[in-house]
Amino acid sequence: MNPLKHVAIIMDGNGRWGLKYKRSRNAGHKAGLNTVEKIIKETIKHKINFLTLFAFSTENWKRPKKEVNFLFNLLENFLINRIEDLHKQNIKLKIIGSKKFSTKLNKLLNKSEKKTSKNTNLQINLALNYGSKFELINAFKIMKKNKTYINEKNLSKNLQTKNIPDPDLLIRTGNTKRLSNFLLWQLAYSEIFFEKKLWPAFNEKDYNRIIKEYKNIKRNFGKI
Repeated sequence: MNPLKHVAIIMDGNGRWGLKYKRSRNAGHKAGLNTVEKIIKETIKHKINFLTLFAFSTENWKRPKKEVNFLFNLLENFLINRIEDLHKQNIKLKIIGSKKFSTKLNKLLNKSEKKTSKNTNLQINLALNYGSKFELINAFKIMKKNKTYINEKNLSKNLQTKNIPDPDLLIRTGNTKRLSNFLLWQLAYSEIFFEKKLWPAFNEKDYNRIIKEYKNIKRNFGKI
């Protein structure tokens, strides 16, 4: 069976679920947060070391301002009310992306990262204001500035995911089949599962089914 150390998830479909069932995109985002908590618990049960969640992309700023503000308020409330619980569960939180948010949110993010920095049960990488193309360009700029020899190993060391193993498995919900500028370098050999269910409807049973299927895939990595 294939080892599974790192799962990455594109949590797509919150807004569409909200419009369909609650006539509100924001209601879908709130419901999606419940799914996040379920998947975190299940990830710990499977003793998976890393969980990367695509929460807000560099392109998501194009959305209506009211929706963007609601998303950040939702995140602020989550950090205020739930970070202590994550800490008690020995969960480490790491932010990947550019922290160009309000002073309040930046302080909460920094405080949460610092508080959980030594935890070892599970590392949650929260991709906020994240875009893989920007990440790659920035890595090349750092290497050029430091006159670092360009090869795969050195590039990986200058990404925001340095010291984190590449995802073994990527799950994207929402019946959309694209990567959307997410971990383009890191996903080179990941197994990818596109799910029809919208993120708020995704549950533990779906997650376990995918994990079981992943573990039985023959992974060649270019070999026969």
